[in-house]
Amino acid sequence: MTVIESPQTGVAKKADTGIIDCDIHPLPKNAKSLHPYLPKRWQEHAEHFGGHLRQPFIHTTQYPRSAPLICRRDAWPPSGGPPGSDLDFMREQHLDPFNIINGILIPLFSNVASERNLDYANALATAHNDWQVSEWLDKEPRLRGTLVVSQDDPAAAVKEIERCARDKRFVQIMLAPRSSEPLGRQRYWPIFEAAEAHDLPLGIHSYGVGGNASTAGGWPSFYMDEHYATTMGGPATMSSMVLEGVLERFPKLRVVLVEIGFAWVPSFMWRMDRLWERMRGEIPHLVHPPSHYVKRNFWYTTQPMEEPSRPNDLRRTFDWVGWDKLLFSTDYPHWDQDDPAYAFNVKLTPAERRQICRENAEGFYRF
Repeated sequence: MTVIESPQTGVAKKADTGIIDCDIHPLPKNAKSLHPYLPKRWQEHAEHFGGHLRQPFIHTTQYPRSAPLICRRDAWPPSGGPPGSDLDFMREQHLDPFNIINGILIPLFSNVASERNLDYANALATAHNDWQVSEWLDKEPRLRGTLVVSQDDPAAAVKEIERCARDKRFVQIMLAPRSSEPLGRQRYWPIFEAAEAHDLPLGIHSYGVGGNASTAGGWPSFYMDEHYATTMGGPATMSSMVLEGVLERFPKLRVVLVEIGFAWVPSFMWRMDRLWERMRGEIPHLVHPPSHYVKRNFWYTTQPMEEPSRPNDLRRTFDWVGWDKLLFSTDYPHWDQDDPAYAFNVKLTPAERRQICRENAEGFYRF
């Protein structure tokens, strides 16, 4: 559901077993908040030159806005700064009232994965990770970090994974589906090898700025078009990783598609399997049907929650995707977040709600 202002607070009941929110977006308080974590050279670079993204927009990305900074109107902290920048306010507005026992931070600012200056991107990745530790993880034991890497420099990304993996509060490695090349390409395989070696899943969050149009027909006319187009990164990433043989080479790799939806998955598996039956000679490295790898290696966050007009259709979708493959997420503090009190338009049993809202994430992230 879309939440411009949260309609309800204090909804968590004493009987609730707690929620693991797999998509919370922190922001720095201002443009210089990362400076303490950047070498002086890159502090000066940030001030004099800024980022360098391959995109057609000067002052913004194509990310759907519809509200300042893509956020709820009531998420601006009274102390100042943008939404997601004040830990105390996050506790008051989100973590405490909804009984969030663990929250996965996913920092999206600076577009590290899309930065063209790879030396700067690597410095930013390190700064993001150190900033998460110092400003969030050390101060709030309920929070977990997402390891930011410069995915177009796999050697540097592996070094950053090696540096941070010893801190078990980092629970996944973030990649962007709108990448310079399809994510299944072998240039990215060193990242997958490191992820599997450290038992860290990949958190592939929608968006990124790869420099290509967000639809096959070019740039859309409206933000509404762009919002729909974000889902296209899911099938593109899934097909590339499956068909290129990533999951045959790295069978223990866990992948969660974050904020990309999930209702498209069943029909996409059906189509890939049918084409594999007819064209498998082109990809002899694929030992099993594509659906085998999808069912074994992919998970999905629930936001944006699918909302069919017939609620029982949602239950059927859960059946097809797999109840054990869904990880609850809110996308706090964005305007299109899913409020935990209203996210499901179908009645769930206590056991079903507990599985989606907590137990699946406990297993996926090895909590």
